[in-house]
Amino acid sequence: MLDFDSLLDTAKSAAILAGKNLLTHQGQQLEVLLNQGRDIKLQLDLDTEKLIKEHIASESSYPILGEETGVTEDLGEFYWVVDPLDGTSNFLRDIPISCVSIGLMHKLNPVLGVIYDFNHDDLYCGHQNASAFLNQEEIKVSDCNLKTDSTLATGIPAKTHYSDGEFKSMITDFQEWKKIRMIGSAAMAGVYVAAGKVDAYKENGIFLWDVAAAAAIVSAAGGSVSLVNFQPNYRVDATFTNNKLEA
Repeated sequence: MLDFDSLLDTAKSAAILAGKNLLTHQGQQLEVLLNQGRDIKLQLDLDTEKLIKEHIASESSYPILGEETGVTEDLGEFYWVVDPLDGTSNFLRDIPISCVSIGLMHKLNPVLGVIYDFNHDDLYCGHQNASAFLNQEEIKVSDCNLKTDSTLATGIPAKTHYSDGEFKSMITDFQEWKKIRMIGSAAMAGVYVAAGKVDAYKENGIFLWDVAAAAAIVSAAGGSVSLVNFQPNYRVDATFTNNKLEA
């Protein structure tokens, strides 16, 4: 049986190490490697992912799938999924909604997650055999059971074109909810569901590394998680709820 607590400690220490590194560069002139369409990549993303991978590899033999550098080796039954800086655009513009996201997958199922909101020194974590926590406090999903009383967090993935039909469907859906939030970080939106700060999150065509860790934490917090339509480029359709709503 896997020692999930030990694996969680590894992910926590890697996330904190990465978050502290990001903070040292906050507000500085940063090297932009790519600014195309809706996508932004920084040299800092690459450097931070390398830091995470080296730390995890020193304590775990599982393969690592990283947003910036791809796969270290063929993905096995268990593998890490890393986003060194989810919310890069926010970070670059000094909007304090970004984080380090590290998840552990069992095949296509997220089983462990750590998200470090370094802007507020908040560490969210959880795994399949334990509760979810924000720092030292256990967290649970909300009790809202009506969309008309609930908040949906969502986003628009970084692809180049959206049809009129896609936007029409999106707006129709939005009208069913009390509030809609787009915060620029799928990982943070996910853990807001886990902590009961919002009631649901969904986004189609989002990358696995943006949502894997949050999915595990939402499950540990008593929520419902759906990751479907896996694509070869690691995009998925993600839906998280408090287990009382259908998003």
